[in-house]
Amino acid sequence: MKQPRIALTMGDVSGIGPQLLDALCVQPELNALCCPVVYGNAEVLRRAARHSGSGLEVISVDQLPDELSSRPGAVYCIDRGRADVAEATPCQVDARAGRGAYDYLVSAIDDCLAGKVDAITTAPLNKESLHRGGIDYPGHTEILADRCQVADFGMMLYLPGSDVIQPPAGLGIVHATLHTSIASVPGLLKTDEIFEKTRLIAELMQVMGAEPPRVAVCALNPHAGEHGLFGDEEARIIAPAVERARASGLNATGPLPADTLIRRAVHGEFDAVVAMYHDQGHIPFKLLGFDQAVNITLGLPIVRTSPSHGTAFDIAWSDIKPETRGIMEAVRAAVKLAAHQKQIQTD
Repeated sequence: MKQPRIALTMGDVSGIGPQLLDALCVQPELNALCCPVVYGNAEVLRRAARHSGSGLEVISVDQLPDELSSRPGAVYCIDRGRADVAEATPCQVDARAGRGAYDYLVSAIDDCLAGKVDAITTAPLNKESLHRGGIDYPGHTEILADRCQVADFGMMLYLPGSDVIQPPAGLGIVHATLHTSIASVPGLLKTDEIFEKTRLIAELMQVMGAEPPRVAVCALNPHAGEHGLFGDEEARIIAPAVERARASGLNATGPLPADTLIRRAVHGEFDAVVAMYHDQGHIPFKLLGFDQAVNITLGLPIVRTSPSHGTAFDIAWSDIKPETRGIMEAVRAAVKLAAHQKQIQTD
């Protein structure tokens, strides 16, 4: 069986991304899973390999050859960004690094849409560097959605099943609002969008093996609003979305108080959670499995995954060995989702 081609975007070259890809690409497990292709700056990746002493061979190419196979200790690198990316200052916000992260991502998206690669796994970018580089997007998710021309999308975190995460197919969480201020969240919540996030995460968790997916929807306010005492968003906005989800055939529950809902989900009562805002979902998931959590973008015509951590300027380009468990889990998820997508296309 032909190995899937997985695009690995370098992200912000001033951060942990280049070292992360260097450490990942020399692992035999990666080459057993897929044929990896780095989208980034080849000289920076070679610099990371020299820094670690990994011996990784970086093969620069402009286009992917028709026949491509993985080889332990070597990786193809497509560099369609500007040369000055290699001059970006390590461990600092830098416009050159932000622009490079955008260029590598867009290049990988376009190749994935064209069928040249099967999925994308992204290393972290820095949002401030992105903005200094003149890129007016909050992050990866919004760039992906815009480039793929989709309106209904979501950012999901996924934790594989384990002794801690008891749902057999693992646990997913999607966010009704994303990169925005806490003050703006109540005004941004919409019944239609909460329903769409519920539908999207149910579809994804079914691919991951939940049959049928049990989706719990978080309340916005403490104690689910206490029947209007602490706010009316639950009755006015969230509950109608849950009812619509049930009417469409989804196994949906809520709105439930977030502080106890996550515990119930971890213990196996639910397969997926819909959070109302970024930190409502990110904080418990990163506490439960910071090094294993996978970010999956929902609603795209292509597959994109990533580790859930950031650019780690505090340890990047130091002698601290980067933790690759998160990005390896992200590649595993990408391979699984890409295989499902290909099966749908051939049926």
